[in-house]
Amino acid sequence: MLAFLLVWHLLSLRYATFILPGPLDVLQKLGEKLREGTLPLHIGTTLSAAVPGLLIGSALAFVLGYPIAKSKLADRLLSPFIIASQGIPFVAVAPLLFIWFGTGLVSKLIVCSLIVFFPIAINVITGIRNVPTLWHDLFSAYRASPAQRFLKLELPAALPFVFAGLRVGGTLSMIGAITSEFISASDRGLGFLVNQGTGLYDTPLVMLAVVLIVCIALAIYGCVRLVERAVVRH
Repeated sequence: MLAFLLVWHLLSLRYATFILPGPLDVLQKLGEKLREGTLPLHIGTTLSAAVPGLLIGSALAFVLGYPIAKSKLADRLLSPFIIASQGIPFVAVAPLLFIWFGTGLVSKLIVCSLIVFFPIAINVITGIRNVPTLWHDLFSAYRASPAQRFLKLELPAALPFVFAGLRVGGTLSMIGAITSEFISASDRGLGFLVNQGTGLYDTPLVMLAVVLIVCIALAIYGCVRLVERAVVRH
């Protein structure tokens, strides 16, 4: 990290601030925004779409992924639609969502949920299908109920795959939130700061917003890892 900051600083010395601001310029801009008192509002606005969107998309991925993994009929009926949905650019679909549902939080949650849904659903399906047949036979021999089979066998066996999907989904949820703020012309959020900085040629502001987006995405990733270690360990 120190090497990266040093290289960044040295490169910034060769260019004007509005082209490539250095770390000190970004820190100065951070101080300005903190003194204004608006930065927590922008961060909170982005998180209010990214985090619930991740949770909703994860729940939907599990609700649809489990029957697809267990039933060939559900697989034939649902998988083509799920796969086809990934061929549609969300940047093209998002404006329709804002027309249908407005530019508020609901549309942003839908965008975030749809973006995180696919990788998590694929990992849920893979995790459930990778449970060894021998383990299923053992549970059948003990006449385990469907609930017991799910809670004691399938869910624990699938958790590593599920959390792998959540780690990817956590970073994608930030992309969904920022994309939503771009398209909806939001007046708050980190995406708004990027738009504002671009319009004003305030490159340090753009860089500050980008750094904050990366830091929050890493924080979400880290939180998922912590939960994974606590849950999978037990």
